[in-house]
Amino acid sequence: ALRELAGLSPRSLEAAQLGLPNSLFSVVVRSNKKLIGMGRVIGDGGCNFEVVDIAVDPAYQGQGIGKRIMLQIDSYLADNTLPGASVNLIGDEPEFYLKLGYEHTAPDGYGMKKVFHPINSDTKTTTKEDKK
Repeated sequence: ALRELAGLSPRSLEAAQLGLPNSLFSVVVRSNKKLIGMGRVIGDGGCNFEVVDIAVDPAYQGQGIGKRIMLQIDSYLADNTLPGASVNLIGDEPEFYLKLGYEHTAPDGYGMKKVFHPINSDTKTTTKEDKK
């Protein structure tokens, strides 16, 4: 719910239940038990790390909460990455991350995405391999 409230794309409950426990590191900020901010690091723990789900409730934005979340994440990364490790993020507000020392990857590389949709069993196609 916080993702959507903060303007990020929604995630299903099933995806969150599977993904959250597999985080390498996470930060949550609460006000009187209400979740108002969050951020995570995911990846393989050695070669690749990705900063994801940075979100702050709009009612609490502009108070430095997002920056504090990112400072905690940066501290984790500083203590847990090896030379040559890749740390990536796709930020909806690039100016925010630029202020924290993150850089655009272009022209050396470009962030990309591909959205996969679950296969509906009614529309699944059969391949020659399936028939063997």
